[in-house]
Amino acid sequence: MKKSRTGQEMLVFYKAKLAFLAVPKTGTSAYETALASHADMVISEPPALKHAPVYRYNRFIRPMFLNVCDVDLDVMAVMRDPISWLGSWWRYRQRPFMAGKPNATHDISFDDFVLAYMKGNKPPFADVGSQYKFLERQPNGTGVTHLFRYEDQQRLQTFLTERLGVTFELGQENVSPARAVDLSPDVEKRFRRKFAEEFALYEGIPTT
Repeated sequence: MKKSRTGQEMLVFYKAKLAFLAVPKTGTSAYETALASHADMVISEPPALKHAPVYRYNRFIRPMFLNVCDVDLDVMAVMRDPISWLGSWWRYRQRPFMAGKPNATHDISFDDFVLAYMKGNKPPFADVGSQYKFLERQPNGTGVTHLFRYEDQQRLQTFLTERLGVTFELGQENVSPARAVDLSPDVEKRFRRKFAEEFALYEGIPTT
């Protein structure tokens, strides 16, 4: 299933018994570019599979390897600090060509973006999913075996180098427009309270 890259992709390393899930906005595109040639499977389309969260991996990808190859792969993923993650989405949707589109954020403050994200019925510009839901362990026990903080690149790179037995260099990809990400104390407090599970998952990730 190898083909030309079209953005973030799921990588499967059969010999290393490892699947690398592509959580959006966690900087994994650079890893996928560097490691795609070493992968046994590169899932670049359709978007529902290349960005498959744990529940979709469990339903479609895991059974394929378990039933055909009798192998249950380890699953790895990267999670970003929840505020930084939303900040990345907010900045990413300010790219020049987004102007005038329903999900553009050019004229929206970061406070307003986060407030919109906290609504039950999110407007298009703030409908960006959830890292917690993406990574949520399934009733049958399937979950992320190795979870890394986006902010702890050394631990992530060391793990991949040792697990895959390769060395690699990273470039920069999908860089968002530079803009200060400032969240007011009141909005941050509300966000942390409403999405406590998100922060608990992130804060529970081991560090170097």
